[in-house]
Amino acid sequence: MSRDISGLRQDYISKSLHENDMHKDPVTQFDSWLQEALDQDIELANAMVLATADKDGKPAARYVLLKEYGKEGFIFYTDSASNKGEQLADNPQAALVLYWSKMHRQIRIEGSVELLPPEKADEYFFSRPHGSQITTLVAPQSSTISNREFMYKKAEELAKKFHDQAVPRPASWLGYCVRPILFEFWQGQENRLHDRLVYSQDNGSNWILSRIAP
Repeated sequence: MSRDISGLRQDYISKSLHENDMHKDPVTQFDSWLQEALDQDIELANAMVLATADKDGKPAARYVLLKEYGKEGFIFYTDSASNKGEQLADNPQAALVLYWSKMHRQIRIEGSVELLPPEKADEYFFSRPHGSQITTLVAPQSSTISNREFMYKKAEELAKKFHDQAVPRPASWLGYCVRPILFEFWQGQENRLHDRLVYSQDNGSNWILSRIAP
């Protein structure tokens, strides 16, 4: 089967992105754009593609949720025994992409990845809804299960077991911090003359802003 979808088009009509409008610190610029996305009620504005590769360079990508960010990095949580967890253990490098179609904006981040202390995972895990905590115990993430009914039955059993007590955080459920070395801010423009402004670090870890071709 072959289907030609080359005719699909998106017209971008947006305010131009100028270097003088950008903050000298990319994390501050990220915060500004994310806040604009939140102000426009974009659903799951913190959803981001996490791209990883295994020790042989085979890539994989999936969506995760950004839970915290600052000058030290961008934090998400997952099971370290999952496919992405194993890839990050073998090759602790990653790329993140956030895209907000309503605003015709994309942010791309590249950097190294570090595991956060278990105490940090505890802090976030116990702030989650009870049902979400239960789900982490149903089965190891990315493991093969027999059917959906298994999940419902197991979740029901666990909910009864922990109805009046704290749900233990699985030892493998941990936090990861992507420490950026590059940011790209993309603004869609008419006739595909998109604005792409990149922050990269010099030898002194200062951020250098440059424009690249669309």
